[in-house]
Amino acid sequence: MADYNLDDYRYDGTRKFRLKDVVTRCEDSYESKEEYQALLADFTKELDDLQSMMYAHNRYGLLVIFQAMDAAGKDGTIKHVLSGVNPVGVRIHSFKRPNDEELAHDFLWRTSRILPQRGSITIFNRSYYEEVLVVKVHPEILTNVQRLPTELTSDLNKVWKQRYKDIANLEKYLYRNGIRVVKFFLNVSKKEQADRLIQRIEDPAKNWKFEEGDVKERDSWDAYMQAYEECINATATKKAPWYVVPADDKKNMRLAVGEIIVSELCKLSMHFPEIDEKRSLDLQHFIDIIHKQN
Repeated sequence: MADYNLDDYRYDGTRKFRLKDVVTRCEDSYESKEEYQALLADFTKELDDLQSMMYAHNRYGLLVIFQAMDAAGKDGTIKHVLSGVNPVGVRIHSFKRPNDEELAHDFLWRTSRILPQRGSITIFNRSYYEEVLVVKVHPEILTNVQRLPTELTSDLNKVWKQRYKDIANLEKYLYRNGIRVVKFFLNVSKKEQADRLIQRIEDPAKNWKFEEGDVKERDSWDAYMQAYEECINATATKKAPWYVVPADDKKNMRLAVGEIIVSELCKLSMHFPEIDEKRSLDLQHFIDIIHKQN
């Protein structure tokens, strides 16, 4: 079983992120299917316990962002890691192409409306980072789709720097209001993505969600990799770190994501509400009443 350190995946601005220096596959962190299932169940149970404490404490919130290329495993990871967590305290939002109402507002509007409440975890499957990833690879979106004034898009380098700054400022703002932000880049290889896309096409249960654009976007793979590298370097901070997780093996990826979220929650100074002596006596009185009712 591999002995890895979560800090190997963490980027918080203290070191430069280079895609060429990271792997898309790592050694197994489990020895059997049974051990994998047991480890994942442990992380899910601990995550549920921590979320329950967060809900009761009602001081912090957590925003977890998943970014990746198509077929990297975002949906499956979210499903498996959070399957046992009480849905009362968890919200999951998947972002597709912006609709007309969303395009009529600033680029942070559609995500700002659904940021996590105190006591809750919100999962973003894609996020405002699409604005410096997809839009950066296809800058014509700025004028043709988002309809920004031309004087604001004449210098594209300035546009991206400003958007990085806007995003970083948002995440600083959230931190100052008790909302922690953890960001995942699920790092899948081009070859593994190809295999998964083919499997998706051949599977009747999955090919309904296949789009021709998924294949077309592969022509821009190198541009996307550069966009991810620049984005992560520009927005990785100690208060809102990025985790670049190898994604060629889904089981290892899910375990790493589960462990990372648990680790981040454990850093929060949370506890269940404490009761005073009077309240303790009142509760004991209620216990006595319940016993008498039997």
